[in-house]
Amino acid sequence: MNVLWIFAHPERRSLNGALRDHGLATLRGLGHSVRQSDLYAMGWNPLVTPADHRHDPRERFRVGAASERAHATGALSADIRAEHDKIAWADALVLQFPLWWYGMPAILKGWFDRVFVQGFAFGVTDAEGRTRRYGDGGLAGRRALVVTTAGARPTGLGPRGVHGDTAQLLFPLLHGTLWYTGMRVLPPLLIPGADRAGPADHAGAAAALDRRLRGLPTDPPLPYRTEAGGDYDDDLVLRPDLAPGRTDLGVHLTTPG
Repeated sequence: MNVLWIFAHPERRSLNGALRDHGLATLRGLGHSVRQSDLYAMGWNPLVTPADHRHDPRERFRVGAASERAHATGALSADIRAEHDKIAWADALVLQFPLWWYGMPAILKGWFDRVFVQGFAFGVTDAEGRTRRYGDGGLAGRRALVVTTAGARPTGLGPRGVHGDTAQLLFPLLHGTLWYTGMRVLPPLLIPGADRAGPADHAGAAAALDRRLRGLPTDPPLPYRTEAGGDYDDDLVLRPDLAPGRTDLGVHLTTPG
């Protein structure tokens, strides 16, 4: 496979940095081709601006329309087009970051804001003019694996833990971004206790990462419901006969937990 590794951590000597280096070596050892975007090392600009789209600042800046027009005409800034080239090349994306304040670092959020533009990652239509999303879209056919570290102990990140369940904490990224744009989303890999990790913890985290990378081409993705599969009504609400009485985020899986 062609694998694009998106790395969002400011310190290469951290546990995250060590895991990134180990993971890239593992992928190459398995015969995969690898490219990466090390966002801090690149000095990635996370801010969406009119200059990204060669938009006339004298006119109102409508981001969606401007980005779609710039993508269609080849007018996007060079750094965005370079990331599009990497994604077009990739069969799978690995997204690695520390979990900060229940989400991804701002630099990675800004990568999504600037790179996943309308007409490229979303806002595309099928032959009948229907919008392709939630299981289909501009990035369909690719796989995605999220690798994240947290300072919290593992028990606090469980279904009844004080911090919440990992899969639900990451729902906006897993379902609302990756699945929305058509990628097959693998269960995330969480490495807890990162701030206190010693040599044995490093070895265990590397082994867990190896297992997930070996399964990158074949592991079953999260069984999210597709928008076009008939599970949602015309108002995009889950049919009442599916997961009746439930309103938690797990209802959007075909096998809710």
